[in-house]
Amino acid sequence: MTFMRAGVAASVSTLALLSASAGWAVEIDLMISDVDGKAAIVQEFADRYQEQNPEVAITLNAVGYNVIREQLPIQLEAGTGPDLSFVTNLGGLQPYYVDLTPHVDAAAWEEAYGAVLPWYRAGTEGGIYGFHTEMTVTGPYVNLTMFEEAGVDLPEPGATWEDWAEAAQAVMDATGSYAGMVMDRSGHRMAGPAMSYGAAYYDDQGHLVVDEGFRTFAQMMLDWHESGLMPPDIWPAASGAKYTNGNELFFNQEVPFYMSGSWNTANVHDNVGDAFDWAVVPVPCGPEGCGVMPGGQGFVAFKSGDAAQEEAAAQFVAWMAEEEQAREWYTRTFAIPAHAGLQAEGLDYQSAGASDAVAKALARFTEMAAAAAEQTPQAYDLQGDKFGFVMYNATVQYLSAAMNGELTLDEAMDKIGEELETNAR
Repeated sequence: MTFMRAGVAASVSTLALLSASAGWAVEIDLMISDVDGKAAIVQEFADRYQEQNPEVAITLNAVGYNVIREQLPIQLEAGTGPDLSFVTNLGGLQPYYVDLTPHVDAAAWEEAYGAVLPWYRAGTEGGIYGFHTEMTVTGPYVNLTMFEEAGVDLPEPGATWEDWAEAAQAVMDATGSYAGMVMDRSGHRMAGPAMSYGAAYYDDQGHLVVDEGFRTFAQMMLDWHESGLMPPDIWPAASGAKYTNGNELFFNQEVPFYMSGSWNTANVHDNVGDAFDWAVVPVPCGPEGCGVMPGGQGFVAFKSGDAAQEEAAAQFVAWMAEEEQAREWYTRTFAIPAHAGLQAEGLDYQSAGASDAVAKALARFTEMAAAAAEQTPQAYDLQGDKFGFVMYNATVQYLSAAMNGELTLDEAMDKIGEELETNAR
């Protein structure tokens, strides 16, 4: 499948002639979070692209994930943002995206990436705004060695969150581990489990809300933190809407159950090594299903007011999304492809050094994503909602306050509702 239009080559050639005659290159900067170790791979792609297009200079800026979550929107609003970035707030940053349509074969993109393109449009009409570099789904990692040492059987597929909490507590008691379960400090991470207990996330008018189902799982989270099953280091310890992950606790065998997601598979592979056996297990369920959140990361070009920079940035995104580069990218980063053709083809992750555990983990995550589309379809609506991060941020800010005793759960629910009324309408 060919993604680039013939006109793009001419455009690049023209740009090259102008650059050569002026003695300068178009300089574009790329912001990326290196929390999952992908910056080095991005640099390789950038180097290769610059060899083919010497008129373009690409500078990478690796930052913490909270910089992209919290500071990038402010930079973009102020007109000081980067030309390119890997982002997860796909709908919320939509006004700043460069439309890639003039630089690609739109029909081919719709065929390959049509399932995720609406997430970038955030309710606007048409347009192609990003290369979805990773199709993700939330789910749990389990330390099999700790379960085996504790003599505790893994709950069967279909087991509830209560079942897994009981099993994790038994492992914690038997091994003396610091905690039994940990979940990334993220409203996105909590959303799937909450949906399993009936959280609709939307009212009849399509407005984001918190409801009794949300409250049910929120109370479970509070109870687990109060009992010590969940550690104080992640949700209660941070302030505001700050994101915190549980990687180190899991890597250091301080917790046997870690609710994270498919994007973390390569990171788990690299950091755990041979220290212990691990696996991705079916996501725990509730009375309303086995909810997970889809999502992922996208590579986008931002408006800058400089036509040459915008064009160069858009063309680099388009090049990255071509099938040849996309296949290599998804394979080397152990990512579930968003490209429909590559999904159908299947990727040979082991050729890129993936272990059996990684290959099995990605297969499990893919299964969970398909099941969630049927059981909790509101998850896909929430992922594409331009106000999604308002919900996610309010969730962690006010539930954490409740965990710290600063608010009751009812007060936290009211605060979340107020945030949604003010900022998500």
